[in-house]
Amino acid sequence: MPNLNNRPHLLALVLLLIAMISMQSSGALAKILIDQFPIMTISALRLLLGSLILAVIFKIWQIHFKDVRWKAIISYGMALAGMNALFYLSIDRIPLGIAVAFEFIGPLSVALFHARQKYDFIWVGLAILGLALLFPFAQADQSLDPLGIAFALGAGACWALYIMAGQRPSGVSGNHTVCLGMFVGMLCLMPIALFLGMPAHVFEPSNLIYFIALAVLASALPFTLEMIALRNLSALSFGTLMSLEPAIAALSGFVFLHEQLLWTQWLALAVIISASMGCTFTAQQAKNTINKN
Repeated sequence: MPNLNNRPHLLALVLLLIAMISMQSSGALAKILIDQFPIMTISALRLLLGSLILAVIFKIWQIHFKDVRWKAIISYGMALAGMNALFYLSIDRIPLGIAVAFEFIGPLSVALFHARQKYDFIWVGLAILGLALLFPFAQADQSLDPLGIAFALGAGACWALYIMAGQRPSGVSGNHTVCLGMFVGMLCLMPIALFLGMPAHVFEPSNLIYFIALAVLASALPFTLEMIALRNLSALSFGTLMSLEPAIAALSGFVFLHEQLLWTQWLALAVIISASMGCTFTAQQAKNTINKN
């Protein structure tokens, strides 16, 4: 059995895989909670508890708040709030794996927008083919909720904004940016959750433990593991592995929620993953070429 401590690259791959499984398992947990609590309540509490946990992990008190560029933090937090709420609204209507696949179009679009390689048209074509295969045209009883699709695409758009906002200088470290951004996102969603009605029993210990678990699975654990993994992974390896998220989400939906996908939809996930991996590879190659010149 290999000693992972002596193989930092392999250890990083394992940690990143655990992070992705944790993130997509949190989607399955959120879908279970949606049957019992309002979606906005789940979204707001996840960001609140997640920001508090990350504040402790990343020692938020060490921030020099005078250096914080709040414009960047606020835009980042608003994108995070939209991505979080719209994704939970989507999985209430369509299977988890399909929701993640539609949402993944957001970061894929950002990557394709910045790529300038001759293979770009192939990745665009694969992404379009994957989207087409997601729709079960021949099986009326398996039709997808159009509003669920719209919510997932909206979450993907917010994910794209989240990526662009996260690249702006915020005056603090990336970890502190995530923590502050989650708190801003919570401030965006909490008034809506309170206005729509937040059940008092969510704060009962028997229920609150599930929201804490959601915050850990969706935020604290994956962000911490990704931070460790990135120390020993190239951007190419990281981006390629993250492309597996739709498949992991589909498996999570199958295992925890007993969601069944058509063979064409499994094929669609494979096509979208291939497009994302290819895009990541060519984008990295282009970056390496520019750096050499």
